[in-house]
Amino acid sequence: MTLFSNPRSAQSHRVRMVLMEKNITVEILDSDPQALPEDVIDLNPYGTLPTLIDRDLVLYESRIIMEYLDERFPHPPLLPVDPVSRATTRLYLWRIDYDWYRLMGIILAEGKEAAKARKQLKERLVASAPVFANKTFFMSDEFTLVDCSIAPLLWRLPQLEIELPPQAKPISDYAERMFRREGFKHSLSEFERELRG
Repeated sequence: MTLFSNPRSAQSHRVRMVLMEKNITVEILDSDPQALPEDVIDLNPYGTLPTLIDRDLVLYESRIIMEYLDERFPHPPLLPVDPVSRATTRLYLWRIDYDWYRLMGIILAEGKEAAKARKQLKERLVASAPVFANKTFFMSDEFTLVDCSIAPLLWRLPQLEIELPPQAKPISDYAERMFRREGFKHSLSEFERELRG
């Protein structure tokens, strides 16, 4: 199994976090999205990272890769077992992508919309703070794929120039719990480690 991973990307980071949480043996190849390896160009019609190759299977969307890894390596499970909870978790993942990751992408692109996106992302995070106060993990008593998606984004807040106010303390506390996890520590690329010195 090989993962072509962008060492700067939160989408690649969340896949690496799933791999580390599940202790999956994989070759991780740091790749530059501006100079993609031939394998990615040949096998991924969109030329995007992350790209996972598992024998004859090629996957190239981070949420799909995360769910595949959870099904292929079922222990420990990172998606709930019952259909209603699984669907709810998938909806959380979609909302994180739409409400938070989309804005992060706009900020990192550093275009004319970056300042507006930064303000919106900060407001959305602060508004969600009470949700983080209720459980050890996001909306759950168990660590899930949702946590694997949120932690890489929160790690990047300094890079995004977002400082959470005191009323967002539940998010800061949650972030510290996630950052202390061995799976998270091992998922960090060299670039990501330097984001927080």
